[in-house]
Amino acid sequence: MKSDYSDIIHLPHHVSKTHPQMSMHDRAAQFSPFAALTGYDSAILETARLTEEKITLNEDLQELLDIQFQQLLEHLSEKPLISITFFCPDKRKQGGSYVSISGTVKKLDLFQRILILEDGMQIFLDDVLSIEAHTSTTL
Repeated sequence: MKSDYSDIIHLPHHVSKTHPQMSMHDRAAQFSPFAALTGYDSAILETARLTEEKITLNEDLQELLDIQFQQLLEHLSEKPLISITFFCPDKRKQGGSYVSISGTVKKLDLFQRILILEDGMQIFLDDVLSIEAHTSTTL
């Protein structure tokens, strides 16, 4: 039985006289992966990233926080050190995450409902979940 190509299987590989031989690097590039949809991988990762919904506080917890903010305002001159947990909205999609930080209170504006820490961070009071003082200040 005669196989196809038996007449040429043992011939030497053709080398062009007019075109230079392609380097191994360039030949390998022909078989490298190709991303037809630019940004698709980033979009998939963004979709898979989890966010949390903002918790709506009941009236009792909101009242407790308001009392704590009032006490914090009374002791503002002592520059109290606090730990605060608050909701940080996500910049790209609905929801966000809860962040806990510690810092020294610089300013508390109950009219604009903003707490400003010594490092310049601004936290909206409506986003606060809990607050705890680390000094002699009782909240």
